[in-house]
Amino acid sequence: MASSSDVTPSAENTPENPESGSAERRGRVRLRRAAVMAVPATLTAATLAVLTAQGALGVQFSISGMPFVVTADKLEGDGFAQFGTLDHMIENSPNQGDTGGDVLVVTSVVKSGKLTNLCQSVDLGGIQLVLTAGNKGTKVGVENLAIDSDEITGNAAFNNIEIGRDASTFDKVDTRGLPGVYGQQADKVVITDLYQHNYAATAAVFKLPDLHMRFSSKGCPQ
Repeated sequence: MASSSDVTPSAENTPENPESGSAERRGRVRLRRAAVMAVPATLTAATLAVLTAQGALGVQFSISGMPFVVTADKLEGDGFAQFGTLDHMIENSPNQGDTGGDVLVVTSVVKSGKLTNLCQSVDLGGIQLVLTAGNKGTKVGVENLAIDSDEITGNAAFNNIEIGRDASTFDKVDTRGLPGVYGQQADKVVITDLYQHNYAATAAVFKLPDLHMRFSSKGCPQ
């Protein structure tokens, strides 16, 4: 994380010190960049994460700022990577709260994968929009799936994992992060009892057998 030397000290904006306001803003920007570079792609091996890929630097659109939940009994992926980044809302978004419109997230990438018993839900203000698929014997199929999350839990196993690799040098997926950003990648990943609290997602292919969407008083079970 950032040290005290990363942040410019605040000072009153006086005629003798006309640039103190801009110095404070520069300090905050440096602090955010340091936070992104410090986000570990591995939280712990037992409570790791899942899902992401698309272009470069993960999801590339203005997020609504309304989080959504994804759960699955099992994720099986070939080609996996993970790194930290920032998602951005539109200017003056009603959902920005005290975030300033920026959300620090972990971008997770699966090049090709299958999910068993997928559930996705979003709180629309007292009512949940719930999507389910892959729960009748045919798994959900994904290619170049990217999801930006601020919380992920599950039981994870990896094949040939590289931890601490520079995110700009990934070669097991088609997505790369910024130079100098902490990342990890693996040949294969299997995660059971997956839970994600997400802000954005993209996929080149997303096949949803037995798709069912409905409104409900309850979201995906956790």
